[in-house]
Order: sequence, then structure tokens, then C-alpha cells
Amino acid sequence: MIIKTGAVVIHPGAAAWGVGKITEVAALKATIQFSDGIIRKIASSHYASLRPGDPADFVALVESAPVEKVRAPPKRTKKVKELAA
Repeated sequence: MIIKTGAVVIHPGAAAWGVGKITEVAALKATIQFSDGIIRKIASSHYASLRPGDPADFVALVESAPVEKVRAPPKRTKKVKELAA
């Protein structure tokens, strides 16, 4: 199988992951977004275990709006006692 960006694949050894879409291919690994919602990096030594998947079975997750992080209140500074001379 040829590993290229946009290809839909399955990993027979991990059926629970579902169908995955290759999002990035580098020299030593490919980044794949699986339908279970987890993005995994597969080493090139495991490319032989990937099989072509049916593009109709791939369910892309809907991008949610970024959640605004709650900021902690600023820490109070310690008061320094002045020694009476």
C-alpha cells in the first residue's frame, strides 16, 4: 500500500481505532486521525500492517470552538517588614 496524505486506511491489529485518514507523512512516520477521535503516529516500519479503508466509513470529528482557559488570579506579594532602627 502507498502511504500518502489524504489516504484512508485501517489498522487490522487495532479494529477499535476505526478507519483513519492520513494527515501527514514524514520520512519515519505518518500521522493518522482515526475515527475514534485520537490522532496517532505510526512508524514507517509498521506501514505494511496498514490496509486501504473505505472513505465512506471515515467519520471526521467536528472541530469544536477552542475553550477559553480560566486564568488564576494573580498571586499576592508578600509584605516585607521594615525593621525599626
